Amino acid sequence: MKIICIGRNYAEHAAELNNPVPQRPVIFMKPATALLTDGKPFYHPDFSNNIHYELELVIKICKNGKYIPVEQAHLYYDQIGLGIDFTARDLQDELKAKGHPWEIAKAFDHSAVISKFFSLSDYDKTAIRFQLKKNEAVVQSGVSSDMIFGFDYIVSYVSRFFTLQLGDLIFTGTPAGVGKVEIGDRLEGILEGQSILFCQVK
Repeated sequence: MKIICIGRNYAEHAAELNNPVPQRPVIFMKPATALLTDGKPFYHPDFSNNIHYELELVIKICKNGKYIPVEQAHLYYDQIGLGIDFTARDLQDELKAKGHPWEIAKAFDHSAVISKFFSLSDYDKTAIRFQLKKNEAVVQSGVSSDMIFGFDYIVSYVSRFFTLQLGDLIFTGTPAGVGKVEIGDRLEGILEGQSILFCQVK
């Protein structure tokens, strides 16, 4: 099982981090050890003083595929959930400045929080609304129509480089509003008005 992530997929988020809007999807990956499921707490690592939350729509691949045409991409994913891409922003900034890969800032243990998944047939995938609350206050709000690259394009593009397999997860990017977490914070992810993701920072 692969965890594939798309960076800078919302223009306002790219702007808030002073990044250019990409012409092609920015792809990075997380290992299976990054997964944090079932509402388990996130233990703040000691190697960073600036861990950021990034709430994202996550799609689940439902069958194997390679070089998938955009027109057929919708056949390769059928479930959606929410995920938090925890990012060690201080480490990422250092790595970016040196032109180094981001893995230690993005792919560390338990950096990929995920909710349960739901059938995409219950949603209008072009207009899915989602929010993140931190300690009951809304800090991020997004809608899938604001993505620079939509689900179908992402699946098609990623499949040019990696064979997609049943159960793979794709984090599709975060809207503006990312910020630092502190020990004691409580995070809640909301998909179309339904609370489906909970994570306590310890």
